[in-house]
Amino acid sequence: MTEGKRAPLPHDFHPPVPEFTVVSDDVVPGGVLEDAQVYAAGNTSPHLRWEGFPAATKSFAVTCFDPDAPTGSGFWHWVAFDIPASVTELPTGAGSGSFEGLPAGVVQARNDYGSKDFGGAAPPAGENHRYVFTVYAVDSERLGPDADTSPAAVGFNLRFHTLGRAQLVAEYEAPA
Repeated sequence: MTEGKRAPLPHDFHPPVPEFTVVSDDVVPGGVLEDAQVYAAGNTSPHLRWEGFPAATKSFAVTCFDPDAPTGSGFWHWVAFDIPASVTELPTGAGSGSFEGLPAGVVQARNDYGSKDFGGAAPPAGENHRYVFTVYAVDSERLGPDADTSPAAVGFNLRFHTLGRAQLVAEYEAPA
């Protein structure tokens, strides 16, 4: 993917909402993803911690999206929601299919790999893609969809229930 032809970031066309802060012990903003977050290597969801979200927040959702995937619609690597408002941090590996590190009741919807967990970066050989980790502050305890819902349908629900948003963008280039 050439720099001049990059797709817009996933929230460029969404209604504006207040921003808050997300940080990670594993992902550097604007940096390169480590092997741990690469599908063929560690395939491990990163640590995420957030603060400064709207006071009316009743739950959170976390996603990872690659807008540069050669699909015409991007690629969803992770979709988790119904994270209680009392939870402001997910440990490294929380996005595994075993739900270890996730509070009870959190839903992981299927990603574009077809699994209900975090699926790491895997751009085509020689391509540099962006990976957008987003934390959404949600206005309800339960978003509504279930784990079999497509990422796009979860995104549709988030569009209408998001009180605030924080994002962390990193890149990864697959060896040629």
